[in-house]
Amino acid sequence: MGIPLRQAAARGLKAGERFRIRRTFSEEETRAFGDLTRDYNPVHYDSGWCDAKGFRGRICHGLLAGSMICEFGGQVGWLASAMSFRFLRPVYFGEELCCTITITRLAEDGRAEAEAEWTNPEGERVLTAQLKGRLPRGAERELLSRIVAAGDPDNPLRGRASDG
Repeated sequence: MGIPLRQAAARGLKAGERFRIRRTFSEEETRAFGDLTRDYNPVHYDSGWCDAKGFRGRICHGLLAGSMICEFGGQVGWLASAMSFRFLRPVYFGEELCCTITITRLAEDGRAEAEAEWTNPEGERVLTAQLKGRLPRGAERELLSRIVAAGDPDNPLRGRASDG
């Protein structure tokens, strides 16, 4: 089974297309992200701190949740040039997030813009982002098509279900 995102990029994306990615972040992933980024804000580690902030528990790093756009970008070959995030609500461990990415503009040279919106299980918006970058065109898209036709051997996500 191929990856719908990768297959869509190989055929060529269009303005107006929408893709969804779902993911649940664990406490362990948040700890690993904190170690990687050196972000040890108590809001991610200390329940008493979270109580004082009015949260119902410890929360995931906002940029860890925001990193869901990396799955989209990596699968379609998006080369990012700008990202602007707006954090609206906390994301708690174990919540399944749905990130919806919509291509809003696509120029002939591959320059693209997109909007992303994350929702929690209650359907509340927790995060939004504006994205700019470049999508594969010409020879890059042809190469991506060959990679997909060969079964995408270097992509660990191949064969996994995706909303695409």
